[in-house]
Amino acid sequence: MKCHEVDYEIIGQDMQVVEIELDPGETVIAEAGAMNYMDDGIGFEAKKGDGSRPDQSFFSDMLSVGKGLFTSDSLFLTHFSNFSEGKKRVAFAAPFPGAILPLNMSFYDQQIFCQKDAFLAAAYGTSIELAFAKQLGSGFWGGEGFVLQKIAGDGLVFIHAGGTVIKKELKNQTLRVDTSCLVAFTSGIEYDIERLSSLKSMVFGGAGVFVTTLKGTGTIWLQSIPFARLADRGMAHAPSWLTRLQNE
Repeated sequence: MKCHEVDYEIIGQDMQVVEIELDPGETVIAEAGAMNYMDDGIGFEAKKGDGSRPDQSFFSDMLSVGKGLFTSDSLFLTHFSNFSEGKKRVAFAAPFPGAILPLNMSFYDQQIFCQKDAFLAAAYGTSIELAFAKQLGSGFWGGEGFVLQKIAGDGLVFIHAGGTVIKKELKNQTLRVDTSCLVAFTSGIEYDIERLSSLKSMVFGGAGVFVTTLKGTGTIWLQSIPFARLADRGMAHAPSWLTRLQNE
């Protein structure tokens, strides 16, 4: 299915908003709760799935529901459509400070993989599926690395990252990163989770017990401040009464 061709504008620096312009009849899909504002004339509806497979079978529907329940991912995406006769705009914002990355999928072999919470919005026709780490056991211990989203299509996709975004180009090389710092990578990259070999590093290194290993040729996007790390530091320095309130 060919994706709708949408125009956009990124607004802001540290807490960005993406404003997407829709021609009459065009649709953009977005993560539930990501909408910031929209023009009159745009209608929206929460639907199960991305709408890229209108002939999807009942069995496939049940399989996607099962995956969603297993991973605690949302089963629904919100579809925003322009039902008016003129151009209209709808805007989306990330849930934490950082950057919004606009990716033209035609430049990346029409397929990328990203952390399950990275997806923000995309042109209608984009396929969004769950993808799992190769080693299921290591995935359970690796935290954020357990579940990935596979995004496919030939249009625009918007993903968000915390803090500063670092773009790496690998040419038959290997890169090891903190699992929570990985945002997305292209299909030419092999992904796995490894345990740190040194017991001393595991206990005192401060980098976590597991790291993500990326091998191959392709593009990788990293984030400097993962939301999970930001939240952990915030709770560590929270007043004692706030900690007690949360535990109650």
